[in-house]
Amino acid sequence: MNSTGPLQGIRILDLTAVVMGPYATQTLGDLGADVIKVEPPGGDNLRAVGPMRHPGMGAMAMHLNRNKRSIVLDLKQPEGREACLKLAASCDALIYNTRPQAMARLGLGYDAVAAVSPKIVYLGAFGYGEQGPYAGRPAYDDLIQGAAGVASLFAQQSGGEPRYAPVTLADRAVGLQAAIALLAAVLHAQRTGKGQAVEVPMFEALSQFVMGDHLGGHSFEPPLGPTGYARLLAPHRKPYATSDGHLSVLIYNDKHWQAFFDLIGRPELRSSPMFGTHTARAANIGAVYAFVAEAMATRTSDEWFAALAAADIPVARLHSTESLLDDPHLRAVDFYPELDHPTEGRIRTLAPVGRYSATPTAIRRPTPRIGEQSVELLREAGYGDEAIARMLERGVTLQPAPHKDDNE
Repeated sequence: MNSTGPLQGIRILDLTAVVMGPYATQTLGDLGADVIKVEPPGGDNLRAVGPMRHPGMGAMAMHLNRNKRSIVLDLKQPEGREACLKLAASCDALIYNTRPQAMARLGLGYDAVAAVSPKIVYLGAFGYGEQGPYAGRPAYDDLIQGAAGVASLFAQQSGGEPRYAPVTLADRAVGLQAAIALLAAVLHAQRTGKGQAVEVPMFEALSQFVMGDHLGGHSFEPPLGPTGYARLLAPHRKPYATSDGHLSVLIYNDKHWQAFFDLIGRPELRSSPMFGTHTARAANIGAVYAFVAEAMATRTSDEWFAALAAADIPVARLHSTESLLDDPHLRAVDFYPELDHPTEGRIRTLAPVGRYSATPTAIRRPTPRIGEQSVELLREAGYGDEAIARMLERGVTLQPAPHKDDNE
């Protein structure tokens, strides 16, 4: 199948599973890379998370593994390791998200992979950097959200209990960092002919994400104040309650505030000590947001939306995940394309992000079944039919049973 996208010609061996790594590699696949997903005989664990029409094709996995080809390899068997190395020899990059020690036990550490492909980028996205005392600890999204301070920020803002963000924040934020790092290292390898090992640790990456906002007074030595960005931690920094619902509103610069004071009939506040300048508002942000919350409760959502939009004050409707399906803007940009999956029937997916005038992205391949391209990829690696048959017989690899419509 012909590739499209700016990464056409880049080949990536994907030894990742669950969310972080597959999100990174799907992003690269959407951009045109040829992504080869290596799965154990049981498949990526996330394939078992429903809802699903058929085993191994859960909804989450469907949104993390399109634009990839799947090969099953039992890496604990010598033939599986050998096949993995043969595939690596033809790839620009290998990415994994297990602990480095596990890769070494499989005989797939950097030295082993670099021996078959000195130009390869060998990227590990895992919990903690190998130079620190947490090296080798297990890491999942929830653990890293807690370790990097995300959960405690919810408690600090609301006065309630620590909470995890109800999205895989660490996995997806660090997954994007991993995709960027992989591309940077591949570009270097193409310029110099030299590959390298790269690590993208979740704890450090998400801590940078958090502390970029919240290092605060500790940005200076000695500190000029506590950590934390007061605007983000203000209790009323949340969708404002109107008389019949909620709206997302950000009254930010002087122009916005002056227009807001006119809307509520309080023009004298333009020159007040608390509201007159950006610095003054920032110093009193808790009280400022509480003032806005009180005003917002006096009108309906529709009344406020019309008035704020007319005054050029930033405002947005508050969506739920259900109502987001029907957002008119997302519908207009074809954010939810529908397609016919070869085995799963009619499905709705999410469009690749961004538009490229010369190298358009595309959904070239639907999410594959476990091992759907095993035989195809082994042939590309140089295996003959007899060798492939032996590997299938010994469970080194597998291919799915033909779907009832495959030959129709």
